[in-house]
Amino acid sequence: MVHAQELEKEYEAVADKVIEWRRDIHQNPELSNREFKTAEKIANHLKSLGITVQTNVAHTGVVGILKGKKKGKVVALRADIDALPVTERNDLPFKSTVTAEFLGEKVGVMHACGHDAHTAILMGVAEVLSQKRDELRGTVKFIFQPAEEGPPPGEEGGAALMIKEGVLENPKVDVIFGLHIRSQIPAGVIRYKSGGAMAAAQSFTIKVKGKQTHGSQPWSGVDPILISAKIIDGLQTIISREVELTKEAAIITVGKIKSGIRFNIIPESAEMIGTIRTLDYAMKEKVNKRMQEMVPNIAKAYGGEAIIEIKDATDITYNDPDLVRQMLPTLERVAGDENVQSQKAVTIAEDFSYFQREVPGFFFFLGGMTPGNVGSFPHHTPDFLIDESGLLLGVKALAEMSIDYLNQ
Repeated sequence: MVHAQELEKEYEAVADKVIEWRRDIHQNPELSNREFKTAEKIANHLKSLGITVQTNVAHTGVVGILKGKKKGKVVALRADIDALPVTERNDLPFKSTVTAEFLGEKVGVMHACGHDAHTAILMGVAEVLSQKRDELRGTVKFIFQPAEEGPPPGEEGGAALMIKEGVLENPKVDVIFGLHIRSQIPAGVIRYKSGGAMAAAQSFTIKVKGKQTHGSQPWSGVDPILISAKIIDGLQTIISREVELTKEAAIITVGKIKSGIRFNIIPESAEMIGTIRTLDYAMKEKVNKRMQEMVPNIAKAYGGEAIIEIKDATDITYNDPDLVRQMLPTLERVAGDENVQSQKAVTIAEDFSYFQREVPGFFFFLGGMTPGNVGSFPHHTPDFLIDESGLLLGVKALAEMSIDYLNQ
């Protein structure tokens, strides 16, 4: 049986490596389903540790299986490995200058959400636990997942495809743990929420049909831009007047609207795309139902037509309450009682949620705020920045959660 106090030597040996790996991955980011070099780096590292490796899982995913000499349960640990179409503004020695094609455009590529840190942390956990395989009770499955930010249009990917391809089987996973570094949380702090912790994300498309006419004679046509404005206004009343916001948060955001080609032409059509975020399954169902009722009826009231299509992107990231209670003592021992803090749910989304639909899971936030930072550097922006001193805590947390769960 492995005891946590026996791991300090392993932590010390891996601390600088984790930072080195993170910087290399940061400097060489790859977009979703295109993480070829990142996957090769991970696979080579796991193989060097004597861990059984599976590659090309869900296109570019890597899975490592570490079997202890003693029989026991199976713990899965997950890290996401893809970057974003963002051009980095930070002046770092390991700044990304990579470009790629995204949706037909040349874009900068950046790890603007911390997936480089997650990957390096899990590589570190693999090294630490591989040194203790003879004492390990059970199996640890390391899941390096591509396309957390979503696969390119027309492709499958991410957690859903990994599950479809059997990543939670052979051996069958009992529980799964994961983390996300946050630039808004001080380094050394871990935050969590039992139950619904992160929102379900859905995308929607609304197509409005009007009747084209001269801009000086609106009475001769049906204005799809006006109808779109009324629809947007109506959708917000679902949130402000129909959803019990004291229970959980909910959001409807229109992120893009496209219509028209000229200043003096009322166009024939308009199209909107946006996102829905919910933290409660009943609330999600109600919001979807009301959107589907409201959109065509508003258009009809103004003489036009409209259709709406809603697609699931991620599920609710739901932390199993019993598993949270079971593992909190581990996190408190690793980080210190005062540094493990409960928080409210957040409306960002994570496809880790798909794993949690299949097996009990616990997903928590790891502090990465830079020293002296008064504003923070938001995720998904060119200025995203983290404090690397917080990475080793992530290694310790995942390693010791795995050991404690298997020992129990």
